[in-house]
Amino acid sequence: MARRFEGGRLIVASHNPGKVAEIAELLRPFGADTLSAGEAGLPEPVEDGDSFAANAIIKARAAANAAGKPALADDSGLAVTALNGRPGIHSARWAGPEKDFRAAMARVERALGDSSDRTARFVCALTLAWPDGGLAAFEGTVDGVLIWPPRGARGFGYDPMFLPDGEIETFGEMDPARKSAISHRAVAFNRLVDGCFEP
Repeated sequence: MARRFEGGRLIVASHNPGKVAEIAELLRPFGADTLSAGEAGLPEPVEDGDSFAANAIIKARAAANAAGKPALADDSGLAVTALNGRPGIHSARWAGPEKDFRAAMARVERALGDSSDRTARFVCALTLAWPDGGLAAFEGTVDGVLIWPPRGARGFGYDPMFLPDGEIETFGEMDPARKSAISHRAVAFNRLVDGCFEP
């Protein structure tokens, strides 16, 4: 059984304002007083893990140890079957220093070439760490196919080229509430809430 979060201050181990706001909203009903790693002045650790889960653990542990408070970290990205799981943990790096995901999507499309296998999945790993070394980890995935050209201006990252299984809209076209209900992050958060937040 996972350890319970008892309320109070929770560090969100991210310097991404959009991600921090999304996580804060999801956790508001559970008594979490969230503060981002950026707002707390915490440095970003080197993410040298070999998986989404490993990188989430690195970020959560670094923030919990530095702040002396529980910390939640998210590591997520796109894994393309025909590219042997790439870009995977390097999904953000494929967008370059300018975080240009139009260029990143074009890079994925070039790498696919004439492959007939366009299946892919989004993966989200969440880790909740305590300063005493306690740890709880959860993962969520959503499967789909990659389309070209990209469609939609909603969402972020690779969303406009990802069509979830059973849907007719890409994550880039989808109403945010619909995406939030079925996304990899939603799956991982539901597991986190069940394990650590609900009585």
